[in-house]
Amino acid sequence: MMIGLLEIDLFSEQFHSLKEKRRLLSSLKERLKHKFNIAVVESAYQDLWQQAQLSVVSLGPNRSILENTFKQIEDFIFLNYALQISKINIQYF
Repeated sequence: MMIGLLEIDLFSEQFHSLKEKRRLLSSLKERLKHKFNIAVVESAYQDLWQQAQLSVVSLGPNRSILENTFKQIEDFIFLNYALQISKINIQYF
């Protein structure tokens, strides 16, 4: 069994307040949890209204399964939200 950690830095000019950002991120986190059966939290930039970082943790039997899950998460965000993915960091344990 492997553990994967995906950190995604996001940017959007559509946010005009922290309240708007939190509303969108709350929706995104819930959809990710239900669709991919993962744990996700906002892990950085809480006080910046145009940036966010999400940390995603998933368990899988092997690395390729986790890589596939993380790629699907990236694609899901890109296709369903007006957010730019500015940085991705992945670690496996």
